[in-house]
Amino acid sequence: MSAPDDRNRAPNAPDAQQANVAALYQELILDHYRRPRNRGKLESPDVALRKKNPLCGDVIDLQVQFDGDTVRDVRFTGEGCAISQAAASMLTQRLKGKSSADAAQILDRFTRMVHGEEGAADESLGDLRALSGVSRLPVRHPCALLASDALAEALASRR
Repeated sequence: MSAPDDRNRAPNAPDAQQANVAALYQELILDHYRRPRNRGKLESPDVALRKKNPLCGDVIDLQVQFDGDTVRDVRFTGEGCAISQAAASMLTQRLKGKSSADAAQILDRFTRMVHGEEGAADESLGDLRALSGVSRLPVRHPCALLASDALAEALASRR
């Protein structure tokens, strides 16, 4: 009996679908890295802080403005790998306009997804699900979580 021939596989086979999704996720991460959303500084932030990954040197400077209990605006600057910068772009985009409670839930779910928790990568994360593959790369967890940790600290400072 011979090995299966990939040319005879249906185009929508699970492996092909997974490869397509992975390619789309990679493109989304690279797009956020090359054209980050919410990059810049706020004139009058309510919270400003810096986080650095001492293992690789990635840096995120985060500024947040609140309107009561809502994240009115959030910006970041920094430098680092595609994962850390794309995560900062996606997170700031996802949290803008959210209540502090909703933002905290998203950050918690994102952290659980990065650590590989089954079922954490649900619809509530939106584009952040593109970073789900980081769960298989423990050495990259700090990169993906740098902005998340900064945002969680910013939210906690308001309680």
